[in-house]
Amino acid sequence: MRRIIKTISANHAEISPLFATLNKKHSIMNLRYIHQLKGWPHFQWDAGAFADLLAGVRYRQGRLLGSMEGLGCNLQDEATLQTITIDVLKSSEIEGEYLNRDQIRSSIARRLGIEVAGLIPSDRNVEGIVEMMIDATQHYDRPLTTDRLFGWQASMFPTGYNGMYKVVVGAWRKNAKDAWVFIK
Repeated sequence: MRRIIKTISANHAEISPLFATLNKKHSIMNLRYIHQLKGWPHFQWDAGAFADLLAGVRYRQGRLLGSMEGLGCNLQDEATLQTITIDVLKSSEIEGEYLNRDQIRSSIARRLGIEVAGLIPSDRNVEGIVEMMIDATQHYDRPLTTDRLFGWQASMFPTGYNGMYKVVVGAWRKNAKDAWVFIK
């Protein structure tokens, strides 16, 4: 695990200057939301302006992937398990829901076939968001269709409720009151 952290930290240190350069040139990192960008939603860009930055990121990405291959299967599995666990935790927190880390980890390990000691049962709400997150992260190359989005909704809200509140599942939201946003 120390090797993973060291590798990721080293690669992050190489990528950070690229983001600093991007920030200085384009001043977009101070904005919190994409809709705050000038010209939203009609974007224009100059591919040449980003070519060098993108080439640098791709080079460092290749180095990181090469380092990950050298870690061996068990460490790769652990890195995947840790990354998806954090993704599920943080994504849930954005929605105002705080899930049990051990249940999330156990659910992910079971679904990915990773052998981990001390697996515990998981609640259905944990299973649903884990199912959605694994589909999104492991099958990112599949088209994002209406059926897939509605399937994610159904897996996250199998009862049609988020706590005491009715949630529109398997359909587009019809009005603003159907969309809930939780702010910490």
